[in-house]
Amino acid sequence: MNDTNKVEILRQLAITKQLNFLIGSGASVPAIPLMSQCSNNTDLVKVIRDKSNLLLESDDKLSKNDDIRIVLGTYEKLIYAISDVLNLSNSRQTPKEANIFTTNYDLFIEKAVDKILGHTPLVFNDGARGYFSRYLDSSNFNRMVAYKGLNNNYVDELPSLTLIKPHGSVNWEKDVNERVIIKNKVVDNPVVVPPTGYEGQDTFLNNHFHDMLRVFQLELDKPESVLFVLGFSFQDDHIARMIRRALENRRLMIECFCWSDDDKEEYLKNLKYNNRPPKNLKFITPSELGKKHLGLNDLGDILLGDFK
Repeated sequence: MNDTNKVEILRQLAITKQLNFLIGSGASVPAIPLMSQCSNNTDLVKVIRDKSNLLLESDDKLSKNDDIRIVLGTYEKLIYAISDVLNLSNSRQTPKEANIFTTNYDLFIEKAVDKILGHTPLVFNDGARGYFSRYLDSSNFNRMVAYKGLNNNYVDELPSLTLIKPHGSVNWEKDVNERVIIKNKVVDNPVVVPPTGYEGQDTFLNNHFHDMLRVFQLELDKPESVLFVLGFSFQDDHIARMIRRALENRRLMIECFCWSDDDKEEYLKNLKYNNRPPKNLKFITPSELGKKHLGLNDLGDILLGDFK
């Protein structure tokens, strides 16, 4: 199969299947370091809080930070590409909705969505209820938004994007009623779940984590779905187990993008497949597409039909 055919197959999967993404920390490099580059999770959260504060600055200030500006640009391209794909899909066959599951605490996706919504018809759902006090409620996911004609003579489903953050976010904080409040700023004591050792955490974090993973699992159990994975190495054993379980649904396709050719072996090891993955799990390596590395920018280009 040549590069062009492979890229077109990936794009057609996005257009014709129920669309899901799993975005890991590799997608935000080099603006934000990997966990392995920090001494502990506390240091990582501090870095992410600092970088997310910069993200919320004016565009003039952002333009002076190359790492943040470039990474934000790749996220913007992805969000725009998702909107484009959803507009091409046939809502009679598949819903015009996409889900992004991310283990990242940062606000790159939220910032990118905010910039894209200014000129792109897309409904964004981060699971929040409320107006002045916005709190997270998992029952708020799986909502469909439609536009009806002025005379109620037709209903047109609007493209929608749902963001699910099982590890929490630097703009989330817990209130006195044990609810997660979603702020429009970086908070001092964010609700974040460390990438390892959930059993030792408090009940509140455990409940949130498993509630979000339940949403993730339900989406992957739906027929005719596709999951694009990028920047995620499957070191999180909870999510790796869910991926293995989800692959029992043979009508689910998982397309995993590898930053380097060597990553494929590591991902297989973390998934405990020992070089014998199921047929509905595919790995896209850079050399297959004539690249040295594959990142978020490449995924955006593939979805837009602009990959070169």
